[in-house]
Amino acid sequence: MNAALNPRRTVTELKELRELTGDKNGAQRVAFTPTWAKARAWLRRKLEELSVEIHTDEAGNLWATLHGESEKALLIGGHIDSVPNGGWLDGSLDTLAGVEILRRMDAQYSGKPPVTVRLVDWADEEGVRFGKSLFGSSACSGHLELDEARGLKDKEGITLPAALEANGIDFEKVKDCRKELANAAAYLELHIEQGPVLLDLDQPLGTVLGTFGVERHAITFHGQAAHSGSTPMNKRKDAFLAAAKMSPEIYRITERNGGVCTIGSCSTGPGIVTSVIEKCRITLDQRHLDGDVLARMLREAKEASERFAREGDVTVSWDRIWQIEPIRFHADLIALSDEAISESGVAAHQLPSGPLHDAAEVARAGVPTIMIFVQSLQGISHNKMEDTKEEHLELAVIALDKLAEKAMPWTSVGRSR
Repeated sequence: MNAALNPRRTVTELKELRELTGDKNGAQRVAFTPTWAKARAWLRRKLEELSVEIHTDEAGNLWATLHGESEKALLIGGHIDSVPNGGWLDGSLDTLAGVEILRRMDAQYSGKPPVTVRLVDWADEEGVRFGKSLFGSSACSGHLELDEARGLKDKEGITLPAALEANGIDFEKVKDCRKELANAAAYLELHIEQGPVLLDLDQPLGTVLGTFGVERHAITFHGQAAHSGSTPMNKRKDAFLAAAKMSPEIYRITERNGGVCTIGSCSTGPGIVTSVIEKCRITLDQRHLDGDVLARMLREAKEASERFAREGDVTVSWDRIWQIEPIRFHADLIALSDEAISESGVAAHQLPSGPLHDAAEVARAGVPTIMIFVQSLQGISHNKMEDTKEEHLELAVIALDKLAEKAMPWTSVGRSR
């Protein structure tokens, strides 16, 4: 380990952030809220101690740039926002590990590393309020669909553009932040696994091969409201009954195709105990590493919804919330990550990522990308129970630092080793 690197400090700062922005139910750093702003201000104070240039771009992403001998940039990314009642490590580990690596490079290279090194704290990775994950990174990659995002609303009916305006962000200009990737030659991200694979293998760390593609849709079944006492069962047009049949069906679709499928929410109208359900809206999330298989899963789900609608004498409509294709990470950086993990004293292991990460959007923008996972205890995330052994957290910081050092010469010569 480089003498200037202090992985223990990262763990200490993670606990400090937990105390600052959490409560008995977990982390509360939902993007574009006062608690998130408090976390951002805390992070900025940490960065102001270094020889970095700090600014916030048009989409609300926070950048800290350590200018190097070359303008070619090595990016390290994370996100400090959380889900409501979330864990203490999701996103914040990535960001604070990056801060520690900036400290090491600042000290070792006297503020002038061989290549420019940039830490980015992406805005609204989680997509809690509007169902639009990876907001800041998708704006930066150029893949944010403005027309689609413009109409997104939260549970109170507030639109995404209105929420951004309240935080000093002009929705119509968010994609101007694409210029931030102009000199990016490599992107590194560290994250807790959020699942049980490394835990089951008793492996502290793993190299991520890529991220699952995602199809995320709202499915609305339209029936007819009728009195619950006077309407015979065989005369009902029950939207909820048709929607309810989708739940076991997505498990069958997953059994046939692999990947994962989830119905994550359900709302009904008129929503009173004395009426047959006229309208039922459910949300469907489907993920797979193979794009062709993911397309088949979506097709099968649509066919099933139409079949259940016919059986219940109701109709069905689909509205896309979000979509991203499967992303494979860069082969050279995968090899460098394996080397860094091995040199950290543990066996290298490769695995795909089911959860979404900002790394996927950076890779979509054509920047060579890689991720390292660190083991999650109980395989649980998005929950206050989320945890990782502290020695594994320190090991993860060491491995990311080794990867960053290996990636600098790779970055300086372009996209071939």
